[in-house]
Amino acid sequence: MTRLRRAIADATGTLAEAGIETARVDAEQLAAFTAGIDRGRLAFHEPDEPFFGRYRDLIDARARRIPLQHLTSSAAFGPVTVAVGPGVFIPRPETESLLEWALAQALPGQPLIVDLCTGSGALAVALAHERPGARIFAVDDSVDALTYARRNSAGTAIELIEADVTAPGLLSEHDGAVDLIVANPPYIPDGAQLDPEVAQHDPGHALFGGPDGMRVIGPIVDVAARLLRPGASIGVEHDDTTSGATAALFDRAGVFTEVVARRDLAGRPRFVTATRGGVRS
Repeated sequence: MTRLRRAIADATGTLAEAGIETARVDAEQLAAFTAGIDRGRLAFHEPDEPFFGRYRDLIDARARRIPLQHLTSSAAFGPVTVAVGPGVFIPRPETESLLEWALAQALPGQPLIVDLCTGSGALAVALAHERPGARIFAVDDSVDALTYARRNSAGTAIELIEADVTAPGLLSEHDGAVDLIVANPPYIPDGAQLDPEVAQHDPGHALFGGPDGMRVIGPIVDVAARLLRPGASIGVEHDDTTSGATAALFDRAGVFTEVVARRDLAGRPRFVTATRGGVRS
């Protein structure tokens, strides 16, 4: 066994003892990050002596449940990698199901897309990557989050807007003209038990959506009813426990059709989609 393989094996044990389910993957990713190479190149890499000290420091930090993405300052999301760190919600693989749905929608050549509660801008940046002709508004009320979103969206046509998505009249100049809305709002019910990486490092403002997790989702339904053109759709992520409640909000709005509760790749209830009907109220 090479010294690098032994170091990764030891790191895997350390992380497993700390309760990290993805111990081996994290150990390899941090080794690749420390070496400045792709993870697939580890088997062919012979690091210099300083590598091992840096690597041990990162493993010790990860064992203290500091998020992997904070240690690498980045998070992979769909076709893109975005900058993340303290003060912004780390995009999760679960949200890639919402992205996949959004990319499957039939849109005009230069669609108008709105990303509500954009955070790091991950959804907006991924959509801009795949739909280069789109005009995209990305909305968030967190200055810290928008700092990351600004960095991640540099060089794209994304227009960042600092605003509360529940505020009356949001983007009212585009009423009835939006082709697609995506939203990953704060939706965890207050008091829920979370992993240390989330509870101690993700901003609570981006996590918790009131006693039932629905505080922001309700206003988003109202915004969608106003902004979407007839025939356009919205996808909004929700807590595992509130799929039915989210779908019910779209049903009660009286202007949506094709309300569908959808699951992520792990089979968990993850987001609801709905289409704006042709008759405006």
